[in-house]
Amino acid sequence: MDNYNDTMARGWESKSVESQIEESQAELSARHFPVSPEERQTAWRKQNLLLSRKRILQQLERNTDPRYGELLRRTLAALDEQIATLA
Repeated sequence: MDNYNDTMARGWESKSVESQIEESQAELSARHFPVSPEERQTAWRKQNLLLSRKRILQQLERNTDPRYGELLRRTLAALDEQIATLA
């Protein structure tokens, strides 16, 4: 039964991420000034990186395995570098 609940939780989580992406795209399209395709792509990329960062932080909070925790911390550092280059 736990396996079923784990699958459902991941399913709901992905729906949440999907809705957040849709919301961010709606915000971008709601701007009143013209945005170049490059700016749109950069904003989309940054939003995706921020969502990935949030997911990694959530996994770090639940993590109990030190080796997996190290992997998550390295992933988080890589995401932070990528976000910094877009800022």
